[in-house]
Amino acid sequence: MTDVNAALAAQDDVVDAELVEDHEQAAGTGLVAHDAAAAVLAALEQGAEEHIAAARPKKTTASYAGDWKLWTEFHGWLAERTGTLLPLTAVTKGTMVSFTVWLDEVKEAAPNSIDRRITGVTVTARRLGTTVPKEATLAARQLVKKFRNDPKRMARGRGKAVPITPGDLRKMNTADRTRAPKPESRRQRTRTVPELARLRDRSINTLRFAVAGRNEEMSALDDPYIKLVSEGLEVHVPSVKGRPPRDVAVAYGEHPDTCPVRCWLAWQQAKLAAGAAPGGPAFLPVDQWGHLGTARLAPDSCGRAMTRAAEQAGLEARITGHSGRRGVVTTGRKKGKRAEKLRAQGGWSAKSAVFWGYVDDGEKWEDAATEGIGL
Repeated sequence: MTDVNAALAAQDDVVDAELVEDHEQAAGTGLVAHDAAAAVLAALEQGAEEHIAAARPKKTTASYAGDWKLWTEFHGWLAERTGTLLPLTAVTKGTMVSFTVWLDEVKEAAPNSIDRRITGVTVTARRLGTTVPKEATLAARQLVKKFRNDPKRMARGRGKAVPITPGDLRKMNTADRTRAPKPESRRQRTRTVPELARLRDRSINTLRFAVAGRNEEMSALDDPYIKLVSEGLEVHVPSVKGRPPRDVAVAYGEHPDTCPVRCWLAWQQAKLAAGAAPGGPAFLPVDQWGHLGTARLAPDSCGRAMTRAAEQAGLEARITGHSGRRGVVTTGRKKGKRAEKLRAQGGWSAKSAVFWGYVDDGEKWEDAATEGIGL
């Protein structure tokens, strides 16, 4: 309502100004009403942009700021070669395509990173009041599509997260708790992972796999969102980054070391015994001495729990927090789980190309084209 009131106030100012300056001309033409409506619409548009910007996650806002910084750097680079410094608001088909080529050839950015930066520049430019032609972004993304067909360009990025399997989780959850020092580390001593941290990471990793959770979703979980029932756990995955919340069922596992229900109960019991307040965040930080923190475990820390456990278990593939989301789909399809059920578990949209790509991975050897044809 604040934005509407501001808009109405703006309307009053415009009307008053018009009446004072030229009330006779306005009375006969209707220009006052037209200008007043334009002022109201402009104020509402500005208010809408501010609401959208305020609702945007801090990490996304920071990424967009980095994209705009690169856009500024590109304009400086372009000015050195043309002798003319274009305004940053000059977002056209020509500048956007040139920016894309610059990111590829000068910055040697990965195609996926370039695609995301196109989004960041587009969003920021629109927030600043610039009209970004649709053909500008379409032309730039068409170029990125071509880049994605080049293996060398794709190798610049980190690549897709490798899906983990229940077998990988077992190795991670039963790995030795002692950690040898890294060669580059100044602290050359073996460290033992505190039992409290081990129980927490086991619970994060198994529950993440079970609910196909994102880092932000695992961080946002609270104790009341995870309800123990006779069949297992009923988990309410809260809304993050504007995505709708979802309620998923997590059944007891076949193996104690990878059962998300047993791992959650063990961590919950240890957490409360260590002094955690009931009803608080599901996952809390634990320092190297085993002391429990009170603040919610950050999204990045939730992701590092899986990467750290994979390294400790000696898994050679690049395992990240996203490996659980991909793993539950590929493993589920191999075991005959319905795609719709898996899609609902992880909260993917029906048109998600990423999700259906995971499904294809899981079905790769199902009824293979060359199987049983007499070769």
